[in-house]
Amino acid sequence: MRVLLDSHAFLWAATADDRLPPAVTDLIEEGGTRVFISVATTWELTLKVMTGKLRLPAPPHEHFAEHIERFRADLLPIHQRHVSALPELPAIHADPFDRMLVAQALVEGLDLVTGDERIRRYPVRTLW
Repeated sequence: MRVLLDSHAFLWAATADDRLPPAVTDLIEEGGTRVFISVATTWELTLKVMTGKLRLPAPPHEHFAEHIERFRADLLPIHQRHVSALPELPAIHADPFDRMLVAQALVEGLDLVTGDERIRRYPVRTLW
């Protein structure tokens, strides 16, 4: 299985937040799951740290690198093919980071791990 973690799924997995369902934690930590973290996620969370909306126990780049390694995850860059998919998405979600994650999951054939109900309305495979 190949999964892309939504920003909150990545953050909650990294901080062992109990809002993340145990089945999702098991999926992320399971050896047979190939986990992807988007640069859009690290960008979004870094912006939240910079504006004081999020606190992390280490500088963002260190915190993210530690947990990307811990989850044996691949960092997914933003490619033009992902940007090109954005106009094809219905106008369900205004958040540009969430829209990028949906586009990336669709283009790359990944299951998007999210608890966001609005994202589940897109024509993308979701888990949670």
